[in-house]
Amino acid sequence: MRDVHEEAVYPCPSCGESIVVPVDPSAGARQEYVEDCPVCCAPIVLQVEWEDGRSPRVSARAE
Repeated sequence: MRDVHEEAVYPCPSCGESIVVPVDPSAGARQEYVEDCPVCCAPIVLQVEWEDGRSPRVSARAE
């Protein structure tokens, strides 16, 4: 069983900074939400997916 709160890393599509974000598999195997970059404040659309008990896969694009 995996921890309820995991972390993932993605590069901000606006400033390129590596961002660590908490992810929660209990919210579903596929998630999409908007979060502001903590460095440059640009809005980012995050997509998080879990497959077969693996670590989460995160993709990010500018909103």
